[in-house]
Amino acid sequence: MLRQLILIGLAGSALLAQDADFRTTLYSVLEKANCRACHSTDGVASASRLHFPEAEAQAAKIEAFGNSLVILVDRSHPDSSLLLKKPTARVPHTGGERIKQGSPEETALKAWIAKLTRLSGPELTAALRYQEIENSGTGAAAQDAELRRLTHSQYNHTVRDLLGDQTSPANQFPPEDFINGFRNQSRGQSLSPLLVEAYSDAAEKLARSAFRGGDTHGLIPCKPSAPCGARFVREFGQKAFRRPLEPGERQRYEALLAREPNFLKGAQMVVEAMLQSPNFLFWLNTTSDPKLKPWATSSRLAYSLWDTMPDADLFAIAKRGDLETRAGIEKAARRMLADPRAHDSLDEFLSQWLRFDRLLTASKDRRKFPFFTRETANAMTTEARMFGSDLVWNDGNFMTLFTADYGYVSPDLARIYGVAAPAKDFDRVKFPAGSERGGIVGQGLFLALTAKPDDSSPTARGLFVREQFLCQHVPDPPPGVNTNLPPATEAKPQTNRDRMSEHTTNASCATCHKLMDGVGFGLEKFDAIGQRREQYLLEFRKNSEDEDKGDRHKPVPSVTLPLDTSAYVAGIPDSQFTSPRQLGAVLAKSPLCQECVVKQYFRFQAGRMDTAADRPTIQMVSDKFRDSGYRFKELMVSLIVARDFAGTVTRQSGPNKQGELQHVADNHGPR
Repeated sequence: MLRQLILIGLAGSALLAQDADFRTTLYSVLEKANCRACHSTDGVASASRLHFPEAEAQAAKIEAFGNSLVILVDRSHPDSSLLLKKPTARVPHTGGERIKQGSPEETALKAWIAKLTRLSGPELTAALRYQEIENSGTGAAAQDAELRRLTHSQYNHTVRDLLGDQTSPANQFPPEDFINGFRNQSRGQSLSPLLVEAYSDAAEKLARSAFRGGDTHGLIPCKPSAPCGARFVREFGQKAFRRPLEPGERQRYEALLAREPNFLKGAQMVVEAMLQSPNFLFWLNTTSDPKLKPWATSSRLAYSLWDTMPDADLFAIAKRGDLETRAGIEKAARRMLADPRAHDSLDEFLSQWLRFDRLLTASKDRRKFPFFTRETANAMTTEARMFGSDLVWNDGNFMTLFTADYGYVSPDLARIYGVAAPAKDFDRVKFPAGSERGGIVGQGLFLALTAKPDDSSPTARGLFVREQFLCQHVPDPPPGVNTNLPPATEAKPQTNRDRMSEHTTNASCATCHKLMDGVGFGLEKFDAIGQRREQYLLEFRKNSEDEDKGDRHKPVPSVTLPLDTSAYVAGIPDSQFTSPRQLGAVLAKSPLCQECVVKQYFRFQAGRMDTAADRPTIQMVSDKFRDSGYRFKELMVSLIVARDFAGTVTRQSGPNKQGELQHVADNHGPR
């Protein structure tokens, strides 16, 4: 650190030398300025030409990145370089001033720019090709999980289709965490002791229920006998493990069945044991074993498109080898999307992407919103689900999700929206032009889940738009920053916009809040449950002395203030808006939002964040999505095919469970 400070302070020879080290000089300055937060693949400046390498990048890649900054340098007039003028705010910069003019940090920046002006020959060619190589994905290691644990919804759907059980036992399991915006991410799929115990209890109950009153679900394919036992183990085992059993596995389960003189009780023991096996609890996502690859592909298709296990037809085409070609996978995917089970998977995607859980667990001020109930929250999620599903299954333009001038309205929602209740619950209702509602950002779900219990929240609404609809990560506030704003008082009544001016004057808050609040202000005509308001009503609660004096019926002091809903989306050109309808139009036509839809579905399907290795896949699928007129089913099919044939999506994070689990896969007997 001392050496670095000396180098920066010298403002000269060492930094201007041809062999200046980017990693220990300017790179650390840019890191300290928190430039990475915005200039990353999921940052607010993701659409710019400046993308930092991953945080754990090796020194050689960091140096290559430093040289690649030459694309932001005016080699004839270095002081006019964007690399200098943007971070020092000499020209408009969404991130504001990150490097103070005249500081030692600016000296380091100028020194590196001077070095870049002298790049030539192969070194310059390599620097100019850095972004091309990064965007092609050829410079990144291909990664993906080999095994994926059944999510709770997949567990419920699998035991439904395997055993005919409709009890949804996983609803009682320990809750799953949201990571990267979804519950199915590989990083969150470890097995806690509580979850292992829950699996054991569920296996015992499911196996007992499966044979209560005999073989009522038709699990045994033949008349009970020794040969029938072998057939039962082989056929049921293939369904439960989504692949044929190995000889040793068959022998162990046949021996377990033979231990019980009563055939049905023996079969119950086999089912209970298989339901506790990692081969049931984890599904094979990809493998280098050619013998298992078709079965891995069938599992990936089933859990991606159906949220459940493969059916008999999918098992049959896996066995025939039809899933080894692009055409075979596409044909299977289209057949599966025509099946009602595909609705389960889409419902899971929509409910997690749009964070239904936040609204269903939210509370609202009963004094201000007495008719907002749990039923109202359920109605809002139902509307959003029907809205998204209609666009998908009826082949609509999916970007209409942001622009539609209609909703699916129940009596509860009609009261909030100020429209007549439809003849039938959740009929499609067109909103009056004056409502200014448009798409998902004008519906109760979005407006209520991004609000406080008693008022709207411009920050929460802007953050949701950034993260869910633009795939941009907004950094957390610095440690120790007081995020509470001073309350409005009768002496100084203020709107949310006025109170939040503190965010723009406080340097530690301004950059990020400009990105969020600047979006949320345009939605301020809608309150904490999505009701329209023309003015901001500010009420001042009675104090405890008034309550004690019996003045409970005395009118609550209040004041109404005009609303300024002028807003824009920083980072998107020509994005000014004043209402949800106008914001929806901005999002729908933005390539950032269009690609974000693809990224969000990729993250849901792959169970992980997208990486540099996935950029070609995402770009290819985004192009197909656009060319199809934004038909979401085409996105689903093209991504399923690309996962096998784009050559970029293989193994990722976490331990390789396959080898370690194979040894214990069949050692789980009934308790």
